Amino acid sequence: MVRIDGLRKRFGGVEVLKGIDLAVRKGEAVSVIGPSGSGKSTMLRCINFLEQPDAGAIHIDGQLLGYEERNGRRVPMRAARLNALRAEMGMVFQHFNLWPHMTVLQNLIEAPMRVRARGKDEAIATARELLRKVGLAEKEREYPMRLSGGQQQRVAIARALAMDPKIMLFDEVTSALDPELVGEVLQLMQQLARGGMTMIVVTHEMDFARQVCDRVVFMDQGQIVEAGPPEVVFRRPSDPRTTQFLSRVLHRLGDSGP
Repeated sequence: MVRIDGLRKRFGGVEVLKGIDLAVRKGEAVSVIGPSGSGKSTMLRCINFLEQPDAGAIHIDGQLLGYEERNGRRVPMRAARLNALRAEMGMVFQHFNLWPHMTVLQNLIEAPMRVRARGKDEAIATARELLRKVGLAEKEREYPMRLSGGQQQRVAIARALAMDPKIMLFDEVTSALDPELVGEVLQLMQQLARGGMTMIVVTHEMDFARQVCDRVVFMDQGQIVEAGPPEVVFRRPSDPRTTQFLSRVLHRLGDSGP
């Protein structure tokens, strides 16, 4: 579903991504963990082409993202084609990014109508079904500022799902939430994973990574240091950097660690 080969990204004189290789299968839930500044969010933004890579290639469902071949040369992809590919990916951010001047329902129907060219009645029916699934059916006429942080994040997830994406990207979506609100968002993400949604989740929630995801990727200093099933990465890490990170993080959480 997603294949990344040799991904590099530099901001000024700092190389943030140093040759990332990663493949995510259809229906797989992959968590990306690591210390702050390791390049996790930058990688996610490159996958969605919110940041343009400096080198490497990203394929989404077999399609090269951002570029196309013309006369044997790789040239920038036409904007319409790029937007069509990006529409296959739903992305949820740390700070919700809901449109504050629109109601919850309007937030959900805007992109399907404009980007997917869906009729208003169809878009509304889909939006209401999604709001019911995320437990917010009664909030469709509310504005985002009248919702709790957890409710806003669930609306943001429903809005991404309204586009019927092939893959969902989550960028530290619980980091801005009060602790008592984290659980309701993680529960929804767990439901998506169990339903077979392809997911890449940048997270600091170690329990979610360990209990819900099929695979865990540990990043440090712009590189993938280690990747594997949660029980292996958490209990038998092969790299000292992974061991050090997990020992520090799990100790703060009161876990026994690796």
